[in-house]
Amino acid sequence: MDQATLLKEKVQNGFIVEGIDDMNEEYLNALKQTLTIVGDTELLSVPPLLTVYDQAPTLNSKITALAIMQDEIGHAHIAYRLLKDLGEDVDQLLYEREPHCWKNPYAFDFELSNWIELGVFNAFFDRAGYTLLGDAFEHTSYGPWKRALVKVDKEELFHLRNGEIIMRTAMQDPNLREEVQKAVDWMFLMALEFFGVEDRLKSRSAQLEYRLKGRTNDELRQKWLSTAVPFCESIGVKVPAHYDEEQQKYVLDVPFPCKFDPVNKKWLFDQPDTWDNVIKRFKQRGPKNKEFVERIQRGAKELEQLRKEAV
Repeated sequence: MDQATLLKEKVQNGFIVEGIDDMNEEYLNALKQTLTIVGDTELLSVPPLLTVYDQAPTLNSKITALAIMQDEIGHAHIAYRLLKDLGEDVDQLLYEREPHCWKNPYAFDFELSNWIELGVFNAFFDRAGYTLLGDAFEHTSYGPWKRALVKVDKEELFHLRNGEIIMRTAMQDPNLREEVQKAVDWMFLMALEFFGVEDRLKSRSAQLEYRLKGRTNDELRQKWLSTAVPFCESIGVKVPAHYDEEQQKYVLDVPFPCKFDPVNKKWLFDQPDTWDNVIKRFKQRGPKNKEFVERIQRGAKELEQLRKEAV
């Protein structure tokens, strides 16, 4: 039995990896890739939230939003700290990567239009984070990450509940119901894209084989739908999905994937797309990608410039 097969068998039987000595190169690369995506996603969730922070309707809302952003930065720190322990140059990752090379979701390359969108952002995108990281917490074979996710799991639940409160409250105000629906219309499918390509298009997955996660992309998508759709229905928000009794799963009422108009933040349901094109869209990045990454990097670059001038 080769080394890779042996390690896969061990982790599938419950072996917990604690350090580099327990890994092979394939496991290490898959873990680094996973943690980079997690770190980038957590950190780049903050700039969109900041775009409407000053629109918080109450002091309590502002404090809550600040707490959420602080949590997200803390979650990013966990991922980057683990990457540093694995030998990655985290300063290079954070401050020298070009904006288009970051691995955050495409949805985070857009500024928010209003406070309601912040609520839907929390309710949908933090729900995706809770689904993905909750799965990792339950199944991951990497011990240091599993222990760190105890904190992350609880905080992501707090974030999504905050979003639900904002949405539910807004739906009780006739003047805000349209704003909620408008935000849901573009964010719903964005959240579904968080989970990646359909299972039928994946030939293999090191993340599953090495038990870095426990569920497939489509299984995780179904898990998200199983809570997001009933919540939206309970407050009177329309979503393009329903539970199909015959198939015993949630199904979409629109093409997925399909093309997206980034200028108007609108899905073009009459133009079905392929996952290959979706990946191309991800790599081309959204309209605020460069601005948001530069905001993250600005302080470090300004400090470095001051140091050079002082020499």
